[in-house]
Amino acid sequence: MIDIPSVVGVDLFCGVGGLTHGLEKAGINIKAGYDLDDSCKFPYESNNHSKFIKSDINELDLEEMRSECLSGDYSLIAGCPPCQPFSSYSQGSRRKRNSEDWKLVGSFGSIVKNIGPDFVILENVPQLVNHPIFSDLLICLEGYSVDWRVVQTADLGIPQNRKRLVLIASKVCEVKIDFECWKFERKVVKDAILGLPRLEAGDSDPFDRIHAAAGLSSKNVERIRHSRPGGSWRDWPSHLLADCHRRASGATYPSVYGRMSWDLPSPTITTQFFGYGSGRFGHPDSDRAISLREAALLQTFPKEYKFLPDDRPVVFKTLGRQIGNAVPVQLAYLMGVVLLRSLRRAVC
Repeated sequence: MIDIPSVVGVDLFCGVGGLTHGLEKAGINIKAGYDLDDSCKFPYESNNHSKFIKSDINELDLEEMRSECLSGDYSLIAGCPPCQPFSSYSQGSRRKRNSEDWKLVGSFGSIVKNIGPDFVILENVPQLVNHPIFSDLLICLEGYSVDWRVVQTADLGIPQNRKRLVLIASKVCEVKIDFECWKFERKVVKDAILGLPRLEAGDSDPFDRIHAAAGLSSKNVERIRHSRPGGSWRDWPSHLLADCHRRASGATYPSVYGRMSWDLPSPTITTQFFGYGSGRFGHPDSDRAISLREAALLQTFPKEYKFLPDDRPVVFKTLGRQIGNAVPVQLAYLMGVVLLRSLRRAVC
């Protein structure tokens, strides 16, 4: 049997390490993750064989990166540039505030062009393909074999409905993202979170601080008790409806204040999943929104993944952002498998 040469890489915009963790699981050696958010350092380094480097993507020392982190038989640059301006959840002033973030996709492309790694992996929102910056990125990848797809993660054995753009590029072999030829076992909410200790709203598991659920007002407790799995606020008696539900525009948001169903994939895990009123994030049968740990499991992080040191308090907003923005670990793993299979076909 011929040994596969090592693929060594870096993860740009690494966050808490979803992309790194999946690529490592596939057999790729990620030497470093780069991100501006230093609260990601503990989870990134505690769960991965990689160092966290706090850095602005536009101020990286590319020569240092090349010499210290890309020294394997084959090199890889992977990343998921922030995608807020393309998100369907970005509205109004929030969209305007994040309007500059698309430039980070261009920065990613510039780094790839300057470094010239053997492989490139990108994960992002599907709306990116309709933006001119995506064409610019493809120009930066001239000379590579490139394949990209918009995939639905629920079709890939992941217990979550989440459409994502995945791109893999190679200088050394042809690549093809052929997920349609693979056989995946369908996964649903109960596969990920059934069996965790029961919680009430505002409770946390004494043995797992991340298995914590946000509190609910008395009115929202009454609302969720009238909500059925897969239903919405339309299931409620009229005295529980908010003013926005009574307006015609409210009819366009049927999933707000909804419960998940045990036997279906979850909705897309956003950064606001811990709030019952932020989407269909109600637990299937407990009167609360899903916990932080449950969201991480739906993002396919391992149950033992550490997000906080013992002396740091649980802050829902911070952890919600980190978990919701992460690349699902299983999706990252599948991209790593595609890359390594392509390399194996070329060298064996």
